[in-house]
Amino acid sequence: MDDEPDVLSMVSDYLGRGGCHVSRCANGAELDRAIDMVAPDLVVLDVNLPGEDGISIARRLRATKQVPIVMLTALADTIDRVVGLEVGADDYVTKPFDLRELAARVHAVLRRAQAAGGCPAVPQRPQSARERRQLNVACFGEAFLDFDARRLIDRNGADLPITATEFEMLSTFAQHPNKVLTRDRLLGDSSEHGSGCCDRAIDIRVTRIRKRIEVNPTRPQVIRTVRSVGYVYVPPA
Repeated sequence: MDDEPDVLSMVSDYLGRGGCHVSRCANGAELDRAIDMVAPDLVVLDVNLPGEDGISIARRLRATKQVPIVMLTALADTIDRVVGLEVGADDYVTKPFDLRELAARVHAVLRRAQAAGGCPAVPQRPQSARERRQLNVACFGEAFLDFDARRLIDRNGADLPITATEFEMLSTFAQHPNKVLTRDRLLGDSSEHGSGCCDRAIDIRVTRIRKRIEVNPTRPQVIRTVRSVGYVYVPPA
């Protein structure tokens, strides 16, 4: 989705040649109509759009849908990249960009977001570590991560909003309980970006996750900060 016809045509043609089915949209209204017709697997969203901007559209999409989002931002607009991540974008690419990099990031986000076939019934809150292992879920404070369905659920079995990158981060924590993980380790597929903004991206995602899983997000007990190093996941006993 882009307001520049040449960029929109170039990106859609390139992704189409790579095997993607692409719908072109020049603004938020066109995107809404396209989504009403066919639910997309991913949205590539430019920040600078006429009318409703990309940040506002991303915030609106994230509030109602689980569709992954890759943002396009101007090279100098660090604040746009940070805000984009805060509202739930899964990745971003700066302009001017190489089409091969954009395609690689689109496919990487799609791979992370691809769920196992179907969504099984949501399990009720397990009562023991043995039950959690049998159900293939991990306990994160007030929530549970369902690996098979790629969902984050609360104690009542209701879905909590989660992006593909947030799911991968929680999966990484679950695989390394009580071990300090650096920001570089948590960065994953975004490691090619500048380190300063990437560190900020990790901190933003951890902050968003804490709001969903911690009893008191301002005094986190599940995902704890290790100053100047990274974070550690502390599972329940």
